[in-house]
Amino acid sequence: MSDFLKTLTRKNSLRKHCADLSVAEIEKVLADLKEIAEDKRAEEEAAVAAKQAREEKIDVIRQTMKDAGIDLEDLLGSIDVAPKKKVQPKYRITDEDGTHEWSGRGRTPIAFQKFFDQGNTKEDCLIK
Repeated sequence: MSDFLKTLTRKNSLRKHCADLSVAEIEKVLADLKEIAEDKRAEEEAAVAAKQAREEKIDVIRQTMKDAGIDLEDLLGSIDVAPKKKVQPKYRITDEDGTHEWSGRGRTPIAFQKFFDQGNTKEDCLIK
């Protein structure tokens, strides 16, 4: 909990910090806090309404599917999902642990880093 929040939520702390303020300044703070609370309440109500509208749409779709005799598995089976394209290896080395391949993307694998530390270059292990 932040110090600011501790001050706001504890009456004695709040009283201590407001001791030097005038009544007009305290009333201004109260008005600002009230406005902030109203905005926050409106945001929360909008979020609840959006969630409820979404759930109602899902119920309508579910009922339509039920009326049509369609199961979720029927839909999933008809969707063509393209498999992720596998990146082909660009580099290959063979060491005492076996053969290692690397696409050249991302962090350098340990086996390749050891290979490079021995004075070799990427061109030395390029797959032709």
